[in-house]
Amino acid sequence: QVQLVESGGGLVQAGGSLRLACAADGNLFGMNTMGWYRQAPGKQRELVALITNGGRINYADFVKGRFTISRSNQAVYLQMNALKPEDTAVYYCNAEIWGALYWGRGTQVTVPS
Repeated sequence: QVQLVESGGGLVQAGGSLRLACAADGNLFGMNTMGWYRQAPGKQRELVALITNGGRINYADFVKGRFTISRSNQAVYLQMNALKPEDTAVYYCNAEIWGALYWGRGTQVTVPS
């Protein structure tokens, strides 16, 4: 079993910063890609950033230059700077292990207009 637990969400004013963390626990043998996705009300879940076991990183265009994903041991982080109201969403941690996908429960990020 794999458990992913996100933390660090909250309410921040436009232009502010938050740092999200995701702690992974369980059978992590074979873990490859970890990433962050987000879903706003009425919208589909979308990729924010991902990082492979080898350190390759992909960012969605709308966060390039503002967000930074990093990985350490059993955790993945997302440093979020210059936040915009459009960033308001539930942010989910994701991990791929032997081709299977695992998800955290999500953490709310709110940036008022």
